[in-house]
Amino acid sequence: MPFTPAQLVTGATYSLQTYERQEPIDQINIKHRLLEWLIKNKKDANYGNGALRTPIYYNNGSNTQNYFGADQVTYNERDPNQWTTWNYYNLHDGFWFDEDRLIAAGIYLTDDTQGIPTAQEKESLIDLLAQSYRAMKLSMQEHLSFEYYRDGTQSTKAAPGLEAIVDWTPAVGVVGGIDSAPNTWWRNNATLAVAAANLVDQMEILWRNCMKYGGIMPTAIFCGSTFHDTLRQQAGLTINRELTNGGNLKGGVTLDPGTNALFFHGVQVIWDPALDALDTLLGTTTRTKTAYFLNDTSLQLRPVRNNWMVNRRPERLPDRYVHYFGRTAKYGLVANQRNSLGVIQLA
Repeated sequence: MPFTPAQLVTGATYSLQTYERQEPIDQINIKHRLLEWLIKNKKDANYGNGALRTPIYYNNGSNTQNYFGADQVTYNERDPNQWTTWNYYNLHDGFWFDEDRLIAAGIYLTDDTQGIPTAQEKESLIDLLAQSYRAMKLSMQEHLSFEYYRDGTQSTKAAPGLEAIVDWTPAVGVVGGIDSAPNTWWRNNATLAVAAANLVDQMEILWRNCMKYGGIMPTAIFCGSTFHDTLRQQAGLTINRELTNGGNLKGGVTLDPGTNALFFHGVQVIWDPALDALDTLLGTTTRTKTAYFLNDTSLQLRPVRNNWMVNRRPERLPDRYVHYFGRTAKYGLVANQRNSLGVIQLA
């Protein structure tokens, strides 16, 4: 007996829970390290009237005076706060099956509410839907991984990413509703065209600049492969020697010239393949030479409450025998202290 449309939807949910153990070996998708970090630290938000507003303390409004005896002193009126304004953005992905495609996969549909699928039909449905959902998930991850690095100018509907918030030219542009040109306190730190021999020294300076206001240390550093290799070379290639089974008495030592991980001030410098892939996509060579110094309190992914990766089940259209499955997300990338964030690029 065939599936009913309602059973097809139920099977879609069931497939997500049962097929993970059978996933094929992925040949094309890369790791998305920045995306993983952002999702790990994301916080839901209410976007009242379509925007998220956060308070920024930017001016002490000092009126401090020395006085003696009956000297006249003065008072001033001060408002030390400004508000940032951040919009949210939408993302959709989806797929569909027509009934003939399903029949070709061994899945039969009927509008008869008494339909009972066979065990073979259930297995075929699980396989087909699980693969489709997996592809949808991976394609959305790839899109977001690139979007969160770019400046948002690729589309009027794209979220501004690191290249807008941790700008290569931080004295230019409006970010979060605040103009960076007159408001020097609303500029990230940027060090460009660094010679390889000076990389470690310039990273040290950038680290101090990120900590200058509020003492907020970077908690994550993401970089492209050229930057990672250059830092590894500047840090000094380390050869690890491990004595095994008695060392020389049992035939000598084991040599391992590999580097397990790079750290700077105790923070791992993480190679993100997405930066290299973005250079390939755009035909550039800049991002592979770039590293971002980030902090998980100064920069956060802020999805709209209850709107992060929501599965959708659109109704079947009356003039098509087609079944639709989708997923949507509403989100923004939000900063509350740009001067604790930094970017550094090799020449």
